[in-house]
Amino acid sequence: MPTATPAPEPDPIALSALQHWQYCPRQCGLIHLEQVFDDNLHTLRGQAVHAKADLPGVETAKGVRVERALPLWHDTLGLIGKADVVEFLAGGVPYPVEYKHGSRHKAADIAACDDLQLAAQALCLETMTGKPVPEGALYYASSRRRRTVPITAQLRDDVARTAQAVRQMLASRQLPSPLAGPQAQQRCKGCSLQERCQPKVTQANLESARHTLFDPDA
Repeated sequence: MPTATPAPEPDPIALSALQHWQYCPRQCGLIHLEQVFDDNLHTLRGQAVHAKADLPGVETAKGVRVERALPLWHDTLGLIGKADVVEFLAGGVPYPVEYKHGSRHKAADIAACDDLQLAAQALCLETMTGKPVPEGALYYASSRRRRTVPITAQLRDDVARTAQAVRQMLASRQLPSPLAGPQAQQRCKGCSLQERCQPKVTQANLESARHTLFDPDA
């Protein structure tokens, strides 16, 4: 009896793409599909926060082994990237810590973007080490405080769903439409790609096209 050919592993996508998609699919497309990126005050602050965490290294603090800039991957989900910091607790259980600029008191929907990225790191660490990763933490530089994030079943499902959505976008080569409504006002304001995206102009063009398509007198 012939042996079944194993399913090919999906092309890897960057862990950061999940956070970008959760924040705004169009932002994700501009960065990971069109390969463009611009800095603003927020991104420069983020780079400053990551300056130390981006330097690979291993140290021991209070009896806990700490690895910085640890490469991560998940073959089944097709994810690749790195963790800012991973603390290895008793029994070798990994505890990912993602560094962010700003305060931990973020709007819930923005905080959810960070949670998703952390959960993706946790899933990678589980497959790499064979150890369960029930939680991790986000460290916010402005407040110098951590926020613990349980890696729930819902977050695990969201990681898989978002990875699939990003992969479909990359395969289609189609740039997603800009966000609209109140959500767009908040997120576009802080986005470094606003000038490239031109969300207001693009949205106006889309609305004009819809009006022309569905109004025979237009």
